[in-house]
Amino acid sequence: MELKTLRSFLAIAREGNVTAAAESLHVTQPTLSRQLATLEEELGTPLFLRGSRKLTLTEGGARFRKRAEEILELVAKVQAEFRQPVDNVSGDIYIGSGETWVLGLVADTMRSMREEYPHVRFHIFSGDGDEVAERLNSGLLDFGIFIEPASVAGYESLRLPAMDTWGVLTLRTSTLANKKSLKPEDLWNEPLIISKQKYMDSHISKWMRKDFTQLNIVGTYNLLYNASIMVRKGLGHALGIDRLVNTPGDTELCFRPFNPQLHVAIYFAWKKYQVFSQPANLFLQRIISTFDVNHGNSPRV
Repeated sequence: MELKTLRSFLAIAREGNVTAAAESLHVTQPTLSRQLATLEEELGTPLFLRGSRKLTLTEGGARFRKRAEEILELVAKVQAEFRQPVDNVSGDIYIGSGETWVLGLVADTMRSMREEYPHVRFHIFSGDGDEVAERLNSGLLDFGIFIEPASVAGYESLRLPAMDTWGVLTLRTSTLANKKSLKPEDLWNEPLIISKQKYMDSHISKWMRKDFTQLNIVGTYNLLYNASIMVRKGLGHALGIDRLVNTPGDTELCFRPFNPQLHVAIYFAWKKYQVFSQPANLFLQRIISTFDVNHGNSPRV
């Protein structure tokens, strides 16, 4: 399977038509059709449903598109790494993270490194723990920032010196805003907007003392900012982490923490026995020297 075959497949998926894809790639339509037929034969499954006017990805085709995009992204990452001059610290560092204000602590280290090495660039991928782990395992990320209870057992890691606090994002005019903190029973009959992450099905459900099927769930989100728009429009109250949405002063939203409090730890992680690029290795050393000395961890580098 060649890289040009992956690019051809992605062009067909993008255009939904072999002829249009061939034009975009500057190849002939028969050539592209043969590449697609060979690819489907190699994989042992059809990648497209053939309609009269448009090709539509099959379930297998959709999975393969994701993998093809990841492969080409990884190739581009490796090529960029090896094109950097060896006598100058420069290049790209890739970090995946869930939504957490604690990323700001890591960003301080990014800034200090950029001040010394201005040709280093940082790229942040935002996603839940499963998405970050998948990209870290496949080599698309150098580091991952995981929010408990995401497991870091298979990685080298250190715990960052701060925690996230769970609670409710609500309108200041709501009845919930009249309380300084919220108990589980305060939420049992309220319209709730919850995160789609697996965390909600375990720790949050346990804290609520009710299964989510017994609650009034009006929607889900994967980015709290988007949930905040739903809250502003009066759809419900969003369960989430503090300090992600601006709430001080006269803003129409406010945050009320859970009672009893629910705090979660944040971990900075990387693959075991990882061979890093020069800038990524220097960044890791800075992270360890900044956060590990006062917290008793001994990560293996």
